[in-house]
Amino acid sequence: MESIEKMETPLVIGLAAAGGIIVGALIALGLARRRERARRELEKSQGTDEASRIIKRAEEEADNIRRAGELAGREESFRLREAWEKEEARRRDEAERMEHRLEERSDVLDRQFARINEREEELEARISDLQGRESSLANDEEEVATQAEEARRRLEQLAGMSAQEARKQLIGDLENEARAEAANSLREIKEQAQREGDREAKKIISLAIQRMAAEQTAETTVSVVQLPSDEMKGRIIGREGRNIRSFEQATGVDVIIDDTPEAVVLSAFDPVRREVARIALERLIEDGRIHPGRIEEVVTKAQTEVDEGMVRAAEEVLYELGIHNVHPEIVKTLGRLRFRTSYGQNQLQHAKEVALLAGNMAAEMGLDIQMAKRAGVLHDVGKGMTHEHEGTHVELGYRLCKKYSEGEVVLNAIKAHHDEEPHFFAETFLVTAADAISGSRPGARREMFEGYVKRLEKLEEIAMEHPGVERCFAIQAGRELRVMVEPGKVGDGEMAQISEAVARRIEGELQYPGQIKIVVVRETRAVDFAR
Repeated sequence: MESIEKMETPLVIGLAAAGGIIVGALIALGLARRRERARRELEKSQGTDEASRIIKRAEEEADNIRRAGELAGREESFRLREAWEKEEARRRDEAERMEHRLEERSDVLDRQFARINEREEELEARISDLQGRESSLANDEEEVATQAEEARRRLEQLAGMSAQEARKQLIGDLENEARAEAANSLREIKEQAQREGDREAKKIISLAIQRMAAEQTAETTVSVVQLPSDEMKGRIIGREGRNIRSFEQATGVDVIIDDTPEAVVLSAFDPVRREVARIALERLIEDGRIHPGRIEEVVTKAQTEVDEGMVRAAEEVLYELGIHNVHPEIVKTLGRLRFRTSYGQNQLQHAKEVALLAGNMAAEMGLDIQMAKRAGVLHDVGKGMTHEHEGTHVELGYRLCKKYSEGEVVLNAIKAHHDEEPHFFAETFLVTAADAISGSRPGARREMFEGYVKRLEKLEEIAMEHPGVERCFAIQAGRELRVMVEPGKVGDGEMAQISEAVARRIEGELQYPGQIKIVVVRETRAVDFAR
């Protein structure tokens, strides 16, 4: 028992200890659970507070957003209302303006209708008045016819002739009067035809003289070749004159060998042939071998040299003017103007000068400069053909340029600068003006200053001799005569007579290059004073 008691004591102690541990563990677990519950309650309370704060902030933000939205909505509504009010005001103003315009148009239409009604009333009144006048005129016509018949019977009684006899006598008188007027008209037509015939005859003769010069124009038809000695004259003539005959036959130039010491004269109107002969003769004299075979060889070479020189001269002029794509045949013909002169003026230089003047004027007026220059340099190209072909230089130049497809402006300039057709282009007017300027300016053509002044004085003197002429002026270097007449003594119908009479006297009494334009001016002035 004691052993059992001894054994039960540790067991009880152990059980008690174990129970104590278990109790302690249970207590500790209860405390832990209590602390966990307290912590959870604390966290729950803290989460509740945080959620309350978040909800509160969310509510505040929502309230702010709602207020901002309401404010923005109010502002947008206010802005839309203002825009609508402005649009409404604009439409209202526009409607008022339209209404005002409609009212004005209505007033205008009312006034027009009123005027139309007034005119209709006036027209009706006039129609009725005209109808009344028509009936009155019909009555008057009947009365006049009756009175005329009565007057005819009285005239027959007084004259002792019937109406048929009086008609025959009146017809006879009219026939005699018509014959007299016809005779006067016929005499005037004959006189006018004679004047125009004389003028045309002078023109034809002047053209013929220009192409076939007389012997007295030696200064433009001869060239002088210097000889080293007079013995060379015999060698030029040759045995029985065979050398000189061969030379003249090959060149077409007359060789004049006279008593002039150490000089031989070459005479020909064609300057190209004369230049070929001069070069050939100088070469023969320099070489010393003069015989028919050598003459033909040298003349051929000289001809080639002159042709090349003319082409080079024309090409240089075209290059200086900046003109390209000209047909070689036109260039060749243009080069022949190097040896053509008109009243001492070189025609190639004249063509160049006309081109420059026309180009300058075209530049000032904003026209085609190149076309004006081209027309200017080719306007007298036909003068290089007048020695070999029939026709005027205008016709020859026109046919040549048309054959090689020159433009319409060039063709019109060739014909229009001598008034053979109207000016169709502005550039052709400039070419005609440049041609007149180049040919009429002092110093361009051979004319002494004293003769030039005398010719101007004579022009003014001829015009002043006509009655009614107050004063006159020779302008444009004598190419135009401006005549001022007294309006009280000269009527409009007499102005043409004065210009025609002055022109005919100038043609008969003066010598001048080109043509002279006579302009008669009659000025009427009415003057009053306001007091």
